Amino acid sequence: MSHFFCISDLQQRLENFTPSSIAQELPEAAVLLALTASEQEPEIIFTQRSAHLTSHAGQVAFPGGKKDPEDIDLYQTALREAEEEIALPRNSVQLLGQLSQVVSRQGILVNPYIGLVEGEHELLANEGELDAIFHVPVSHFLSTPPDCFDCIKHPGGALYIPCYFYDEFEIWGLSAMILSEFLEVGFDAGFDLWEKPADSKIRYR
Repeated sequence: MSHFFCISDLQQRLENFTPSSIAQELPEAAVLLALTASEQEPEIIFTQRSAHLTSHAGQVAFPGGKKDPEDIDLYQTALREAEEEIALPRNSVQLLGQLSQVVSRQGILVNPYIGLVEGEHELLANEGELDAIFHVPVSHFLSTPPDCFDCIKHPGGALYIPCYFYDEFEIWGLSAMILSEFLEVGFDAGFDLWEKPADSKIRYR
């Protein structure tokens, strides 16, 4: 998969995609699914939250957080949080598109944005919030099936969220839900979260 084909095709797909919104009055947050502009192939930047945190301790996540009053919009929230959490300069990110809103178990309305990171940057984990920063090639998710699926009860039925193990990290939950839509919209990965996967390990949450 070449860099040029992947990024240009992805950008066009995201421009043609209409994210779904959730009509609820909830506190809002934003996350940044950041892609590196590698000459070989793009990678996704993930974080692992600190084990001592009171919320989502130790979980894999995208940089992000709740909207602050000084944030002009939610995309600026995502950029600010990425700068605070992993020292990613906001002017190095090119917005490629937006994914559908999702609601966390804490009742937060999360707005995911896709951004392309131009140039090389030394990313530094905010020690108060993160235990690690790691990268996963997009091609890994496109060539490797999920290790299992998490079944989560939903007012509309059951959702089956893919889960991936990469090195010592487990990508699951809300982050995996956002990731699966990104892979479906950008690369026709074949995910239908409402359909029970056949011949796969299923965990019931």
